[in-house]
Order: sequence, then structure tokens, then C-alpha cells
Amino acid sequence: MKNNTHALLLCNIVVLLLALPWPQGAVSGQTIVTAAQVNGTWRSKNGRFKVWALGNQALRAEFSGTYQYDSPTGPMANTGKGGGIAFIRGDTASFKPEGANDACKIRMQFARSKLLVKQEGSCGFGLNVTADGTYSKVSRRKPVFAPS
Repeated sequence: MKNNTHALLLCNIVVLLLALPWPQGAVSGQTIVTAAQVNGTWRSKNGRFKVWALGNQALRAEFSGTYQYDSPTGPMANTGKGGGIAFIRGDTASFKPEGANDACKIRMQFARSKLLVKQEGSCGFGLNVTADGTYSKVSRRKPVFAPS
């Protein structure tokens, strides 16, 4: 009788565990990042990303960047910015900044303590301004975003 009770208890535990929701990618081995890992302000030499998790795999993302160069009249810089709602799957989020052309896509991969960004197409940021690069987190606080 004791063995049957233990077996029944074990079966109930297994059924309960199987009924629990699994995080996306947990079964496939895909890397999952938390809101705490993505939230905050990220910087590179020529740019800044502000990121905040909104829930349901959505992030608010805002980029601002510069391209500095020397001109005959002295140092100059081209600037650009754009933001929108990114959707994350595993450790990678992508979005098209509001107002950018359809060929523009920004992919953000959260890897260890870095943010790796790849821009596809022209996003209208300004001559030679690009979101491409490796960014380091400089703040975990909720960023202040530009008005939409």
C-alpha cells in the first residue's frame, strides 16, 4: 500500500509539472533574457539606446547617434534618432523606427553584458549615422523617452 501511495504521489507531481507553462525557448535551448537584463540605457562610442520592457515580449526602444568628422571650418557632427516598439524572441529584438522607410530594420541582441546592434537598410538617421555597434549598459534606471 505504501508503494502505491508513493507511486500515485509521484504521478501527480509529474502531471502538475507538465501542466506548468514553460518560458519561450526553454525546451529548445534558446537563450532567454529578462526585463532586468534589457532595461536601461546602453552606450557605444557613437550612439545610445534606451530600452524598457513593456510586457508580452514588447520593448520600447529609442536610438540616438552621431557621426563626427572634421571639416575645413572645424569639427562637425551629423546626428540622428529613432524609436519604436521592438518585439523580442529569446535574446534578440527587432524593430523599424517610427517614420523610417520599410527597408529599415534594427536588430538588437542582448548577449551577456553587451547589446549587439545590426542595422539593415537606410533608416534616415543622417549621413553616416548608423545604429550598428556594440553597446554597454550605463544605467539600469527607467529611461526618459522622447515624446511620441
